[in-house]
Amino acid sequence: MQFPIDFTKMSGTGNDFILIDHRTPFLTREEMPGFARAVCERRVSAGADGLIFIENSKTADFRWQFLNADGSWAEMCGNGARCAARFAHARGIAPAQMRFETVAGLIEAEVTGQSVKLKMTAPTGLRLHEKLRVNGQEQVVHSLNTGVPHAVLFVEDIGQAPVLELGRSIRFDEHFQPAGTNVNFVRQLGAGALSVRTYERGVEGETLACGTGAVAAAVIAGLLGQVQPPVAVTTSGGEQLTIHYSLVGQEISEVYLEGPAHFIYEGRLHEEAIRISR
Repeated sequence: MQFPIDFTKMSGTGNDFILIDHRTPFLTREEMPGFARAVCERRVSAGADGLIFIENSKTADFRWQFLNADGSWAEMCGNGARCAARFAHARGIAPAQMRFETVAGLIEAEVTGQSVKLKMTAPTGLRLHEKLRVNGQEQVVHSLNTGVPHAVLFVEDIGQAPVLELGRSIRFDEHFQPAGTNVNFVRQLGAGALSVRTYERGVEGETLACGTGAVAAAVIAGLLGQVQPPVAVTTSGGEQLTIHYSLVGQEISEVYLEGPAHFIYEGRLHEEAIRISR
């Protein structure tokens, strides 16, 4: 590995990422988890919720490797995907309308200024009205995989939702093992609006936004008759995502996630950024 390493910091509705052009590889797949843990650690390195490597693809405009801050691999991340699309377009790697490879499948994206609209892979694993006993109390939990697994709970007071305590317990509950799940706390704001707070697997805490979580919340709320698409989702960071989809009974199709992706800064990682990280 040769230092310094050029990187870009980006934010998707408060979910922040380090992006690296890895079309000329300098890390093996085996080295990536440790590298991600080091550079994503806040205060002692660049710090981020996740790390995205942009790589060459034989079947699409590019492919990505996405790792959470704890070094775990993630199949998909909606906010990260929007950042990856805008990064690739700005660097001339992909046109404004593009396709790129993820573990969850082929993602289509369209970049318009600072906004990116993603066509998501078809959701799977729908489970509604499951009753789980967590921390001594019964919880009604809905589940959907929107590229990564999500649990959804509806609450009356989104500000007082026990995101860290209850979110962590559900994330590691045996019902969702071995992979675990992300956990979304949702409040209906109207016929086409929701407020969502998310405990993210891999970050192991609340993030300011979760794109795939917003999709899961919006689709499940639609299935329960609470909203109709398009659905405006307000994130913890106060920004808004728009979720488009079609429902025929419980058949979910044409799912899109739309929202901003912002460039924050560009920098160069020095060797000390890796050495001093735990």
